Amino acid sequence: MSNPKKTIRGFIIENFLFGKDDGLKDDTSFLEEGIIDSTGVLELVNFLEETFSITVEDEELIPENLDSINNVVAYVERKIS
Repeated sequence: MSNPKKTIRGFIIENFLFGKDDGLKDDTSFLEEGIIDSTGVLELVNFLEETFSITVEDEELIPENLDSINNVVAYVERKIS
């Protein structure tokens, strides 16, 4: 996987922002901005597990890991290293 950030950002934009970037910043909170709800978190987790061949544990389902592009990228990089 050459660029996790580009891959993750593309998934968020396509699946939760209807293909519109709309100034999405890498540190924008998905929850605070209403970009992703609890169902969306599950979609994101499925995407991460399939795309990066990782397993997201229940205790890892926290905003620190999943609430912005930066957080998700850092989390994925920790999991795959």
